[in-house]
Amino acid sequence: MAMDDAPQIYLVTPPEFELGRYPDTLARVLDGAEIACLRLSLATRDEDRLTRAADAIREVAHKADVALVIDTHVVLAERLGLDGVHLLDGARSVRAARKTLGADAIVGAYCGQSRHDGMGAGEHGADYISFGPVSGALGDGELAERDLFAWWSEMIELPVVAEGGLTEEAVRALAPVTDFFAVGEEIWREEDPLAALNRLRAAMV
Repeated sequence: MAMDDAPQIYLVTPPEFELGRYPDTLARVLDGAEIACLRLSLATRDEDRLTRAADAIREVAHKADVALVIDTHVVLAERLGLDGVHLLDGARSVRAARKTLGADAIVGAYCGQSRHDGMGAGEHGADYISFGPVSGALGDGELAERDLFAWWSEMIELPVVAEGGLTEEAVRALAPVTDFFAVGEEIWREEDPLAALNRLRAAMV
């Protein structure tokens, strides 16, 4: 990514949402902001709930010409005709996911703070690498530091995503060295998600 290119927004659903209400909220955000990709990221592993959620938001996403991927569930991505999968185990599942979903599918890999996992995922066919969290006390307390993104952007051509604990300050610091920001709960917990997204977006420029 050229240093003067503004990062793109990779939107992530909340871990829980009401099927009767969330699609309308999502539609307003997709109508009001330029979104590169949408990720279905529910806390549940119940396939019926995941399927109903995917069906509810797929139409909204595709109407806005936004690709829809799902966390972890390669089989559901294939069965439901989604655009791809976001894997949470670094490089371990990338090769199998690529083989199952084919060359045209989006396969991304969350690699925590591990440069090694990121490189391995790229070698196995990932389309992008995600590092995080970038701030806050999420997970095990370890953070993906700016130096990691700076090194990746300079040395590796594969797109990199920053996620987890995004604040305006963190976004401003990382904007020159990341290709995408995965924005999720940071906006959905706000009364006006689109306004919250636009505040983060303003910090990216």
